[in-house]
Amino acid sequence: MWDLPGGHVRDGEDARQALVRELGEELGVRVDPPAHAAHAVVRDTDAGFEMSIWMIDTWEGEIMNAAPDEHDAIGWFTADDVGSLRLAHSRYPELLLQAFRTGM
Repeated sequence: MWDLPGGHVRDGEDARQALVRELGEELGVRVDPPAHAAHAVVRDTDAGFEMSIWMIDTWEGEIMNAAPDEHDAIGWFTADDVGSLRLAHSRYPELLLQAFRTGM
């Protein structure tokens, strides 16, 4: 099953700070925080929780599975792949396709 890197916003963090922390923890890379939360490519609050999908195209470091106790593998996928992937959330196909259209 595939999921997006990321996680919960901790107390005292905003969504941008959580993005930076989570990508460091899960992928071992450093990213600059987006200018503000409105730069999320997709925001979804209909799923019973708030989820933001961000388009990140620059980072420092080499992407790796920095959390092997949480993830079996990491992978790169295209918009064409979305329909054939087993995804962690039922809304992901719709949201990911929207992110691909919006962010590219």
